[in-house]
Amino acid sequence: MNAGRSEQPPAPRSIKVRCCIVGGGPAGMMLGYLLGRAGIDVVVLEKHADFFRDFRGDTVHPSTLQIMDELGLIDGFLRLPHQRLQRLEAMFGGTLVRVADLSRLHTKYPFIAFMPQWDFLNFLRDNGRRFPSLKVMMSTEATDLIYRGETISGVHASTLDGAIDIEADLIIACDGRHSTLRERAGLEVEEIGAPMDVLWFRAGSGRDVADKVFARVEPGKMMVTFDRGEYWQCAFVIAKGQYEAVKARGLQALLDDVVRMAPTLRSGITDVKNWDDIKLLSVAINRLRRWARPGLLCIGDAAHAMSPVGGVGVNLAVQDAVATANLLVEKIKAGRPSEEELDAVRRRREFPVKVTQKLQVAVQNQIISGALKPNDHPLSVPLVVRLISAMPWLQAIPARIIALGVRPEHVHSPVSSAA
Repeated sequence: MNAGRSEQPPAPRSIKVRCCIVGGGPAGMMLGYLLGRAGIDVVVLEKHADFFRDFRGDTVHPSTLQIMDELGLIDGFLRLPHQRLQRLEAMFGGTLVRVADLSRLHTKYPFIAFMPQWDFLNFLRDNGRRFPSLKVMMSTEATDLIYRGETISGVHASTLDGAIDIEADLIIACDGRHSTLRERAGLEVEEIGAPMDVLWFRAGSGRDVADKVFARVEPGKMMVTFDRGEYWQCAFVIAKGQYEAVKARGLQALLDDVVRMAPTLRSGITDVKNWDDIKLLSVAINRLRRWARPGLLCIGDAAHAMSPVGGVGVNLAVQDAVATANLLVEKIKAGRPSEEELDAVRRRREFPVKVTQKLQVAVQNQIISGALKPNDHPLSVPLVVRLISAMPWLQAIPARIIALGVRPEHVHSPVSSAA
């Protein structure tokens, strides 16, 4: 026994793949599926043991449904439990208005599907198992980047069995708005800002209750409700940084406000027993100025965090993944894509991201900020909302922006003969 020698930790295991995707959210799992489908040796790292968490992004829009159709997955996908929404109606004070009507769209799937995100991600993982080149590693958290000179050549990760190094020609960061990899790469984030935060909670739903109102706005208050079949998913909007003030008023005061705005929730609100049943979502809108470094590309929330306005975050992430596969599959097969080749993804996707964020900021500034200001006077419906509600043909415009977005992507990446 060498008493004077400290025991060294075991060297980390290592594997080598062509592409390593960090983050098993919508962008990561969709991109992993597409690269596996193309026969690329790819691994997706997901830090949690499963996908069963309280995700917020449960809206699957027609743009994503179209992609599932192009992949031949739509029939199985729509057999999963979900609810469908075509018409978005809001209550401003006591006035009911319709702000969007997806039935007016000329698209194959003219509805929004509400589906737990874990079902969406499990569906992609289960269907991706038929691709021998795709591997999904759960309980595996990327903690740092591996450099070879100025080029990023892999990631350090932790697993239940210890540390592991994953070397790859290309690392793709899909690890969300608090991305570890973009921080380690020193990529600069441009903060755009949002005037609100959101309190998320569930309230039970009786099946004899019919209520199609999507958003409710009253002086100083705003709330959105999603009919999830067995329960209502509720988003109570508060002014940025006011969470502690809301808590100081007490839980019962908040629940009284909720029931006053949405009497439908009166019986189900008893499911909210304490503050642990309410989750705070700190809303942010930002984007990277630069999405790539040699050996690394960021997409999805890692490249651009979206406001919950319009529920477009999941769908933009999926669009990013499709564009990435379209642009880079052949480049990845040939070796390590150059930084210029990686930047083609930003050049393709930055325009729709910027336009969508500008529209979200406009809604925030013109509707949400005013609604959240304390005001004892009756709430007036904004002029643009009155016009849209009064002229049904106008309802196709916000419907198209929400449902299909700006520059929707279509699947053009190849299918491997082994798939």
